[in-house]
Amino acid sequence: MFNSAVAALNAPPVSTVLDWKSSYDDTKGPLIDMSQAVPGYAAHDDILTSLAVAAVDPTLARYGPVEGDPEFRTAYANHVGQIYDAKIMADEVQVTSGCNQAFVASVLAIAGHGDSIMMMRPCYFNHESALSMLGIGIDYVDCDADANLLPKLSDIDASIKPTTRAVALVSPNNPAGSIYPTELLDDILTLCQHHGIWLIIDETYRDFLPLNMRLPHRLFARDNWQSNLIQLYSFSKSYCLPGHRLGAIIAGREVINQLAKIIDNIQICAPRIVQKALTPMLASMAEWRQKNREKIAARATIFRAIMADTPGWDLLSSGAYFGYVRHPYKNVDSIQIAKNLASKAGVLVIPGAFFGAGQGDALRFAFANAGREVISQLGDRLKGVPL
Repeated sequence: MFNSAVAALNAPPVSTVLDWKSSYDDTKGPLIDMSQAVPGYAAHDDILTSLAVAAVDPTLARYGPVEGDPEFRTAYANHVGQIYDAKIMADEVQVTSGCNQAFVASVLAIAGHGDSIMMMRPCYFNHESALSMLGIGIDYVDCDADANLLPKLSDIDASIKPTTRAVALVSPNNPAGSIYPTELLDDILTLCQHHGIWLIIDETYRDFLPLNMRLPHRLFARDNWQSNLIQLYSFSKSYCLPGHRLGAIIAGREVINQLAKIIDNIQICAPRIVQKALTPMLASMAEWRQKNREKIAARATIFRAIMADTPGWDLLSSGAYFGYVRHPYKNVDSIQIAKNLASKAGVLVIPGAFFGAGQGDALRFAFANAGREVISQLGDRLKGVPL
């Protein structure tokens, strides 16, 4: 009676984990929630005011352009151009309802039944489940645990098949936090160009790069990047607006033409109130975003120090919002460990098993959710969790 591709999927991972909250009785103190990646602070007052003003504008209750409101597309194109020292045009922007929709639309534009998308493992579970739901194959490349959970270029090259339509990356990575070096991204795009396939790069967490890193990459400065590159972004983390569901795609005009057909059938247009509210904020919130970047970097530093001082727990990779950690319990699946952490230690994390095959010995900690004083309690909570 149901679509077999959907029926075969697991329940939404975050919802599953959040249900474990009720198993904790506050014995160790307040619950430390490092599960879903959400900003641990509120949106700027000016953003909230701008949203309130836009919310009473009756024109924004009407349908808008499928590709996004022109003023927002122009503002975002200029904003991205400044970040990457590149020229981005407004008609190379497709506005979406969140970044997950951006991924689904991008995949639909370039792949169909019988095709496949290459993903790096551990992989973001919503990307994996979206491909499975669409009936599009997945080619996996396992990341190197000795190289900060980054893939080897040679492994990507060896895994490309005649059916492969794109290499899909997340940088900074979800779940591992790994940040792809600019040279590696250059090489991967060159490889994709050689094979005549796409590079899809989700940069939801680009505003939380290490403080000593100025440019996320140089891909937009390359000649003819439009022929092989599709970039995805979410406004949820940097602007603290996950409930408003706003994302964007940067791609060549030919890709945007295909995306418009897809978005028109999925949603017609992205939410307009938040587009209107953020249009002037992309430029004016630079200092606030930088302060938040510094705040998250400080949390990352504390998290790394705590993990280094907690015997048996091995930090495999960290960066931006996340730490990916190998737990010390041999032959015990990460789902059981995560349940025990929730009920007996009051620490809520995502099991590695949700991020692909072979990840049962790992857990994802979204340390950006918690303040430094909360993160500092982790070491005591993690020691000797009973099974």
